[in-house]
Amino acid sequence: MSLKTILASFTIASLVVCTLGLNQPVYAQITQKQLDIAAARAQRKATVGDNMNLSADEATRFWPVYDAYEARMDKIEDRHVRELKEFAAKYDHLTDADAKKKLDEVMAIQQARLDVQREFVPKFLAAVSQVKVTRFYQIDNKIQALIQCDIAQLVPLAKTKGEMAQ
Repeated sequence: MSLKTILASFTIASLVVCTLGLNQPVYAQITQKQLDIAAARAQRKATVGDNMNLSADEATRFWPVYDAYEARMDKIEDRHVRELKEFAAKYDHLTDADAKKKLDEVMAIQQARLDVQREFVPKFLAAVSQVKVTRFYQIDNKIQALIQCDIAQLVPLAKTKGEMAQ
């Protein structure tokens, strides 16, 4: 199965909506959110596995590094979800201070992702060849781009007080 086919069925938007608590009663949110997060993470790992073409020996070295990498990235994603929740809570009455805080946090989250990616390059290189490390980062960046595209479709643009009245 190709990366394109797998990623086309990767429904992260529903994960984001559920995580933000926009589509279910409160009592169902925690359990469903946990299931959706676990499914999304399993799908992400399956996508990587289907596209890395690892030998058995490479897989033995690669997957522990990948799991550590994803654990770090998951913490950043949790931070991103918190930022989105804060924006959603203040969207109707966003102040300049709120907007600045949002922009600063979004930039910090992007930098944190890049920092983790940089930190893990030598760890992945110790496990697999440069070509396969490059392939992994291509796959990872494609998945992240799809996630960000889905989120961008859900999150409205910030508005000034004057625009809110219109």
